[in-house]
Amino acid sequence: MDQSTITIDVHLDDNKVPDSIYWKASDTTIESSQIAKAMMLAFWDGADKTVLRIDLWTKDMMVDEMTDFIYQVMISMADSYERATNQKELGADIKKFAQSFYHKFRDQQLKRNTNPEAKK
Repeated sequence: MDQSTITIDVHLDDNKVPDSIYWKASDTTIESSQIAKAMMLAFWDGADKTVLRIDLWTKDMMVDEMTDFIYQVMISMADSYERATNQKELGADIKKFAQSFYHKFRDQQLKRNTNPEAKK
């Protein structure tokens, strides 16, 4: 049986806030660890029917980067859901929500950047 290992190293500051996140996979040609500003890891517990999650982001991750990250995660989830269930309509609904979320954020940013009163 083949085995693959993924290693995640999280470097913390004195307040235990992630400074940096590095990951490495054994099934790749890339020899060095890769750096990331954020990660989401989810495991399905079939016995309890619950999700066990680890969500981390570094303190230098900007709000617009987090929005891009969440948007891309939602699109990826929609693709995974479609592949696993063949429920194309529901996958499209997830993508539609993700696009709405993304556009709403961009509209809010534009208003804040063009209207000084909106920043309060």
